[in-house]
Amino acid sequence: MKLTKLPKEFAEAAPLLKKIEAAGYEAYFVGGSVRDTILGQPIHDVDIATSAFPAEIKALFPRTIDIGIEHGTVLVLWEQAQYEITTFRTEAAYQDYRRPDKVDFVRSLKEDLKRRDFTINALALQEDGVIIDLFDGLADIDNQILRAVGHPQERFHEDALRMMRGLRFVSQLGFVLETETLAAIHANHALLGKISVERIMIEFVKLLLGNHRNQALRALVETECYIYCPGLREYGEALLRMADLPAIPLENETAAWVLLIDQMGLAPEAVRSFLKAWKCSNDCIRQVHTAYQALLARRNGEWNDLVLYQFGLEATCLAEGLLRYDNQPNDPAKISQRYQQLPIHSLKELAINGRDLLQTIDRSSGPWLKEVLTAAEAAVITRKIPNEKEALLAFVQAYLAKEG
Repeated sequence: MKLTKLPKEFAEAAPLLKKIEAAGYEAYFVGGSVRDTILGQPIHDVDIATSAFPAEIKALFPRTIDIGIEHGTVLVLWEQAQYEITTFRTEAAYQDYRRPDKVDFVRSLKEDLKRRDFTINALALQEDGVIIDLFDGLADIDNQILRAVGHPQERFHEDALRMMRGLRFVSQLGFVLETETLAAIHANHALLGKISVERIMIEFVKLLLGNHRNQALRALVETECYIYCPGLREYGEALLRMADLPAIPLENETAAWVLLIDQMGLAPEAVRSFLKAWKCSNDCIRQVHTAYQALLARRNGEWNDLVLYQFGLEATCLAEGLLRYDNQPNDPAKISQRYQQLPIHSLKELAINGRDLLQTIDRSSGPWLKEVLTAAEAAVITRKIPNEKEALLAFVQAYLAKEG
């Protein structure tokens, strides 16, 4: 197969391949960018594989950085771009199911490609557009099949994360796992216990965000890989419920976590520990927790101004949008407009502050300040009084007199 027109990302990098080839070595574009080009999808990172050894690449290009030279990878700075160029290699046994015990540099493209995970990723592209396909990856792309290169047992013992990557590709591409590959994932799913949570999380989030999420979730449960995902061991049925929801792609990671947690039926106070087990950032945990509470509040009735203000624009719009998975009417744009029309959007916008109160009211500082400002804030949001200093001070004095 030959591509008649290369994406601009490849065209811009083609001079590097020509330079390497002019020095007597082989060089190809490899990996996901080749697969995505064939599928007509946008490409991201352009990876180059070569028969030249790292020292030989460094001798060819004046500006390089050793980013993984022990594994054969050199970063080449070329004009305004940078490219990872990796020497063809073979790998010895993987004692920890994550990293090879030893890497050997070789001159053979076939030896390099046969260590890759799936046939659709074991394609090489020449700078003239010719595709090198040694493992029938093109046929698998045509048939939408996800097949391990060579023996799937070996591939998953080399790097157990490949099982999660396979499930992620199901979600992103809509491909079906080939029978032996699926069976090997099921047989070896316990090896995920050897993989760090951080690596599993990256693949899991991508799985949730894929266009074919439901198909992948069913495969996640079928292979029992979910058992080795933090906090999910007892939630296979919840994952299958999620797989039965409308097949609408999720917009972002926060929405993905909220929808999952909702299907699990977690209490709001359990959200933090669940996401901590996944090594999520504090910012992510805060956003998910707020949006989940907003979703639960929305299910109890229509939004009111105080609730919109309390949860904020991002959380309320996200929660409103998630109603589509309940097949419920939803209108995030309308909610956004309502939020924008609130009299204030934070306490900082209130026309009075603690200093104003201390100057006006004959009381020393104390907890009453926060209580009064909160009451004034709510009165403004619900439009009981305007956000004007004199009106607010009068409200505060009346409030304190009533409270005694």
